[in-house]
Amino acid sequence: MRWPTLVLVALIALLQYPLWFGKGGWLRVWEVDRQLVAQREVNQKLEQRNAGLDAEVRDLKNGTEAIEERARYELGLIKQDEIFVQVPQKQP
Repeated sequence: MRWPTLVLVALIALLQYPLWFGKGGWLRVWEVDRQLVAQREVNQKLEQRNAGLDAEVRDLKNGTEAIEERARYELGLIKQDEIFVQVPQKQP
């Protein structure tokens, strides 16, 4: 009676091995699911960044305020008949 029980337990263990540790086993599924969640978070951040860049591009194509703002702050340009005043910052 003891011998058939050991054989059945061994067969069950052999059948369970691919389920847990095989190529499509539960451990692999959990790992891939964790990677999927992490990738979705990265994608969400990139989609937000892309939406911001898209809005900026549309604003640059359609409006002059964005172009003027960039010219002023990034390039230091001023309009005709404007006076440029630079205030030095105190050194700590």
